[in-house]
Parts: sequence; structure tokens; C-alpha cells
Amino acid sequence: MAADTDSQRIPVYCAMCWSSCGCTAVVEEGRFVALEPDPEHPTGAAICGKGRAAPELVYNEQRLLHPMKRTRPKGDPDPGWERITWDEALDTVAQAIGDVSREWGSEAVAFSITTQAGTSMQDGYPWVERLRQHIGTPNTITSVEICNFSKDFMYPHTFGTNMPMPDLEHTGCIVLWGHNPSATWIAHATRVAKAKARGAKLVFIDPLRAGFARKADQWLQVRPGTDGALALGIAAVMINEGLFDRAFVRDWTNGPLLVRDDTGEFLSAADLDADGNANQRVAWDRARGGTVLYDLESGAYERAGSDLALAGHYEVRCLKGTVSCRPAFELYTEICNGYSPERVEKITWVPAEQVRETARLMASSGPVSIYAWAGLEQQSNSSQTNRAVALLYALTGSFDAKGGNVQFEALQLNDITGSGMLSPVQSQKALGIEKRPLGPEAINGWIATDALYDAALESKPYPVKALVSFGGNVVMSHADGERGARALDVLNFMVHADIFLTPTASHADIVLPVNTAWEREAVRVGFAVDQRAKSHVQFRQKVVEPQGESQSDAWIAFELAMRLGYSKTFWDGDMEAGYREMLEPAGVELDDLKRQPRGITVPLETRYRKYAGSSRDDAPGFNTPTRKVEIYSETLKKAGYDPLPKYVEPAMGPVSRPDLAEDFPLILTSAKSTHFLHSQGRALPSLRRFEPEPVVEIHPSVASERHFENGDWVTLSTPHGRLKLKAHVSPHLHPKVVRATHGWWQSCEPLSVSNYDPLDDGGANLNRAIGNDVVDPISGAVPHKAYLCQIEPVTET
Repeated sequence: MAADTDSQRIPVYCAMCWSSCGCTAVVEEGRFVALEPDPEHPTGAAICGKGRAAPELVYNEQRLLHPMKRTRPKGDPDPGWERITWDEALDTVAQAIGDVSREWGSEAVAFSITTQAGTSMQDGYPWVERLRQHIGTPNTITSVEICNFSKDFMYPHTFGTNMPMPDLEHTGCIVLWGHNPSATWIAHATRVAKAKARGAKLVFIDPLRAGFARKADQWLQVRPGTDGALALGIAAVMINEGLFDRAFVRDWTNGPLLVRDDTGEFLSAADLDADGNANQRVAWDRARGGTVLYDLESGAYERAGSDLALAGHYEVRCLKGTVSCRPAFELYTEICNGYSPERVEKITWVPAEQVRETARLMASSGPVSIYAWAGLEQQSNSSQTNRAVALLYALTGSFDAKGGNVQFEALQLNDITGSGMLSPVQSQKALGIEKRPLGPEAINGWIATDALYDAALESKPYPVKALVSFGGNVVMSHADGERGARALDVLNFMVHADIFLTPTASHADIVLPVNTAWEREAVRVGFAVDQRAKSHVQFRQKVVEPQGESQSDAWIAFELAMRLGYSKTFWDGDMEAGYREMLEPAGVELDDLKRQPRGITVPLETRYRKYAGSSRDDAPGFNTPTRKVEIYSETLKKAGYDPLPKYVEPAMGPVSRPDLAEDFPLILTSAKSTHFLHSQGRALPSLRRFEPEPVVEIHPSVASERHFENGDWVTLSTPHGRLKLKAHVSPHLHPKVVRATHGWWQSCEPLSVSNYDPLDDGGANLNRAIGNDVVDPISGAVPHKAYLCQIEPVTET
């Protein structure tokens, strides 16, 4: 902090989204006036407009500044908010949590914690999650199923780890699939731009010509929801033209392991011999013309250097007769070969020749790095689509290789989230777990909103009576917003903590004012995008004092913990003691961080191809059941899912629902605005002036056929609902695709822009028109990216 008390330049990082850009806060005469990039910081090369608008956020007149309680019944248009003290608010919340837990069980108290990817909840999440674990509820809404489930929890079914970061400094070919970092992750975007400038090739796969599409060597304008077919088609070209890394597939995937035709299970040594080991699998040695055993525990074949078959059909003598088998890679190849470039063109609208060119570009320009995000998460077959993309990537052999997707070294930390506190019995009570045994519910009690609504409205499978909500705006940011509003209104009790009085907050009994990231302290360990950033630790200083009586999410969690009897395991209310415990294994002292406000970079050295073992005596292999990259997943098969990534048409698409396509002939895809973070930021004039009204992007042919022009108001309708938007005519969309953004509710008085009713046909709540009726069977993801719709001009009455 500068010595001049009238003007200060305070090194911080922006916690408003996942990018966590290093920056400098400028304070003049005690007032936060500007946020600037800090080029010395690992993520400080640039900041976005949303970050630059931070002072407007801090001093916005719409902010919630005091605890308040409802004085009128749920459903009343005017909740009758009455200001109360923090003590009354927190005592009331703690009493309600205790009462519901005692009468109905702790599972009847659900949590809602907003995403860390597009809000400043990264500061508070560990502490709020710790509170949730102590209370003992297995039910929390975190948006995992529509944000990061596939990249973080489906990739482990292939590689044994989540999708690692691209090593952009050394990559030769970048694939961005359903991910536009220009709009969502500026620290990533600056590195992509730098890699492209030095000559790296770029493949951009997205229905929209946005961001890096303009600079791409290949922009594949895929039909929304058909990415799985495209991935299989590109893979087919690579396999059939010999463009894949055969040695990697042979040595480091389970592609050589034989799969029985009769059961679909791996052939084991126990099938061959009465004394055979059931934990040994079987492959075919082409040179010897016979079987070779593979040990799951050691990750090694019984004969090193065996000529392992990746293709063919083999008759193997077993205890109970001859069994027909094929290598797992053969089964994968068979699926891929069902998607010739010409068939892919018919399904995805991507030209056949472009499919071939993309496969050849990836094969010739390695090492290849890839990153996929929300575009592949919000589909009705998102999990298997991401499996298809993961296996395509495996063909390149670039995983954890220099220039590929690399597991950068990370600092060791103590877990402060309380993970694992729930008993197995309590964990199995997570709403929806019976439908999705490998889904977010089973991983950490991350439930879908439709499951919460069922429990609240219909007591299925049991009642939820209370909701503790930290920032989650489910009425606006999740499907079936109108049903969500009804569900919130029938709860016995709801508390909501937020910066603004959102449409979701309006259904609460108690609302708690949360301060912004600039009005509190926090610690971040690791800034993700490369090894230097991953090695960086920073204590973020408070820039200005909190407005009103606002407090941090973390402070609220600690205060509730004290009232609920968890003082001992919440460090007697000392948050800094919690940080010190977290940092202890890393060898970083909190006091040292405070003395070095730009942070400390711990020297960590990147090791590549860690799966091959090292001088540190790491066991070779991947953290998967077969210790190999899992082309064929027995885990998925045992849970009732396909072990291979078969393509399934979008459930709300014209092929699957021709009965609906006649009335709803267009495909709606939801995309993030470059100006706002989800449902936030529309009250900030510097942002709102770029996008003053909710728009739907439409091809000129659609406007012409329906007799409206650019700037006209139109009605967007789906089989589930409708809303009113302003038409933006653009030639950059496919004629059958329209694009809209969610989150429109807030007014901006300095620009004389009014608010939008989130539950009215004349409003602009996109998620009121998206239903929960069809979801991904593994994750529960709602197909926000591919939904049938119609566009019509607004008829004035």
C-alpha cells in the first residue's frame, strides 16, 4: 500500500470470476476509483470491462446494505422488508436451521451456493461449504451440473484426473471447444492470443462466430448439441488415416484389453484358468498369436514389449468354452467409423472436408492442447459428449506432454471445506442420487434444482423445509425459474445472502447484505493458467471499508457456526487461524503474504508425462481402474451407462422431437454476454451502455421470413415458456440457430433502463422458457445450449 494516504495503489487480484486477474486498485481520499491491470502478476496482463467497473459495483445505489426480514406473507408482491440487526438476523437463521433439523432431519435443510466461476464466491466457498458439512445436509445447489461437471468429473473416467490446463507456452495446436475465453476467462484468453501470435494453430468449435473464431485456422460452426458426433467423426479420420499416436494408445490406454462380445466385460485371467487372477486382464499378442496378461495393480503386462493388438476379432479358449473378444480400441474404432465426414456433415452441419482438414491439422501441428467448458456442459448428452472429446484428445498422445494439457505442479494444502464429514448413510440421502449414481449428487451432494423443487413442492422423496442460500440466483440462472419461485415460496424458512436484492432473494424470510471482494480480505492459492500462476499465492487486502453493514460470506458462515455450536472446529471464530491451517503444508506463512501484497511465487518445476513414472518413485500409470487412459470404461458400464461415448441426438432438437419442431423450428442456444457475469452487473452504467436491452441474435433470413427488422421487439417461445427480447440481426449465425443470454432482471437508473419481471411473459427471463424435463442422464445437465424455439414479432395490442 502506498504511503500517501490521499492516493493509494493497492496490489490485489480480482475475485469476480475464475480468471482472478492480478490488478491494482486505485484509492483516492478513501474512495475506490479505478482498477488497473498489474503486468507483474501472473494473471495481470489485462483485465476485462467487468473488472474495470468494480468501483461502480462497490458504490451502486441498489446494493443491499442492511439485514432485513420479511413482514408480509410469501407470494405478496411486496415482502414488506424491515431492517433488523445482525444479531437478530443470525439468531433467527440459526434457530430456524436447528428447528428444521430436529424435526425433519438435517437433510431437510438445503444449501444453495453460487458458482465460483462467475462470482466472487471463491472467497467464501470453503467456509460456507464447511458450515454445510457441519450442519450435515447432503443437499446443496452449486450449479456443478451446468458449469463444470464434465470437465472436472467426467474426464477422470478417461484420464483419472480433471481436464488439465493447456500448456499454451509450448503448444503447437490449440483446440477451444465450446469455450470462448475472451468472454469468460481473460487470463486464459491473453495466453491463447500470445500462442497464436507466435504461430500456434487454432481450432475453434462453436455455433457462434465469437471471440477467437475470427482468428482460427479452423472455425467449425457445429449445430448446437451435436458435438459428440463431430468428435467421433474427427477421431475416425485420425484413426483411418493413421494420424493418431499409435504407441501412446497401445502403451498407455486400455485399448488393447480384450472385451467379451457376450457380456461386454473385460476378459480376465479368471476366465482363462481356474487359478487365474480376477484382477488381471487379457490382451492379444500379435507376434505370439496368443493372449498376454495385464495386471491392474502394477499396470504392467506380463511380457514387456508384447505386440499388442488394437484391432481384430479373437476367439479365446476359456474355462467355459471359446469366447469371442475384441480389443477395446476396436470397439471404439467401430463407433467412430459410424461417423464418416459425410454423415457428420448431415448431423452437425460442419462440411465433410472441414472435418478431414481439422483432423489433419491436429495431427500435423502438435503438441495439441484442448479446452472445453460450458458449451459442452449444457447439453442433454453432455457427459458422453465430453467423453468423446476426451478420447479424441487421447489419440493425439499429448496428454501431460510438453505443450499438451499438463497437470502443473500444485502447492499442497490442508482441506478446510470439511469434506468427508457426512456419514455414508447421510450422503446417500442426496436428492436425485438414485437417478444419477455417478453424478454430482454422489460426488458431494451437489443436487440439481429440479430435485430441490420436487422435495419442496411434493415432498419427493422427502420434504425439504429450509434453504440457506449464498448468492445463488436460481430463479434467473437455472431452468424452470417459475417453478423454482413456487418452490421457494412453500419453504418453512429461507435465508439469502447477496450483494443485491435479486429475484431469488425476494422469496426469502431473511436477507443478509454481502460485501464485494474489494471490501474484504481473502487468500488465493494457485491462479491456474500456467506453472507460474499455479505456484502463486496471494493475500488480497481490503481496498475500502464495507458499505453499510455488509459483511463477507465467510464472516456470515463463521457467525452462524458459532451460534450452532461449531466454535471449536471453526477455530473459535478466527478466520486467519483457518487460513494458517490451510497453508501449513505449503510452507507459506500468512504473515509473509501480508508483508508481500503482490503475493509469493513458490518455485515449483513442471514435470511432464508423469504417468510414465519418475525418479521420485511414482507408480506408472493413470488414476483409473485399469491404470490406463480408459477408452472403455467398466465404471460407467457397471453404473448402467455406455462404456463408450455413443452419440445421442439432442433431446430437445428437431431430430428427436419432430412433433415439436413444426411449431418450434429454430434452435436456441444460450451464450454468456461479454459484458455481464451471469445475472449480475446490469445495474452498472459502464457495462449496461454496451448492452442496454436483452437481445436475441437472429440470422437475416429469419427476420425476413417473419417480417421484422433489426431492433424490433420479438417474442421468443419454446415448448416450456416465452419471453420478450429485442432482435439483433446477424449473418454470423446459422439460419436455423438463435442466440440469447440469461440473467435479465435488474434496472439501471442512470441510463433510465427499467427492470424486467422475471416471472412474466413480457419479461426477459430466458430460464423461464427452459424446462427440466430432459437432462443429461449422468450429470443432470439441462440443455441450455440446444433447445427448440420459435421467434415471432411482438404484436402490439
